[in-house]
Amino acid sequence: MPAPWPDDPRLDPSLLENGDRRNVIDRYRYWSVEAIVADLDTRRSRLHVAIQNWEHDFNIGSVVRTANAFNVAGVHILGRRRWNRRGAMVTDRYLHVHHHETVGEFLAWLDARQVVPIGVDNLPGSVPLETAELPRDCCLVFGSEGSGLTDEVVAGCRQLVAITQYGSTRSINAGAASAIAMYHWALQWAQD
Repeated sequence: MPAPWPDDPRLDPSLLENGDRRNVIDRYRYWSVEAIVADLDTRRSRLHVAIQNWEHDFNIGSVVRTANAFNVAGVHILGRRRWNRRGAMVTDRYLHVHHHETVGEFLAWLDARQVVPIGVDNLPGSVPLETAELPRDCCLVFGSEGSGLTDEVVAGCRQLVAITQYGSTRSINAGAASAIAMYHWALQWAQD
């Protein structure tokens, strides 16, 4: 952007001088990361999402990027601290990402904040997502690619939901499943 620049504390002088090539909506063009996060915090949804990271799943980045699109209250990584950030395309900078080494630690965090864990997996006892009424204050929990939710996580969830499928595959990947489930939650609660 050519000088003189607007006098706005939200703007990042380096971005103004060198250009802003980030994947952000026009409203946030040239804003600092801190200013964007502060603005997003004023209108975050009450939804949380979690994904198990036992196998360094490449889908975690996709889940995080989708969580950013839905402006979720928090993203929770269960298990290994390091995760494949490539698919997130730097969107994790604008979210509150929490790490929990154990399932017990994660469930205690949710319980202290009265956030209901909802498992998303096509397991026995799961109800079809399209008929489920999700709580406003919930955390949609996704398992690692292939293995799905662990027994310990399933035991800690108040409800299990499954995405109805019509083909021959046993499951869809966690990135796609998270987008479908977050959209379903948004249909019920995004206007509140």
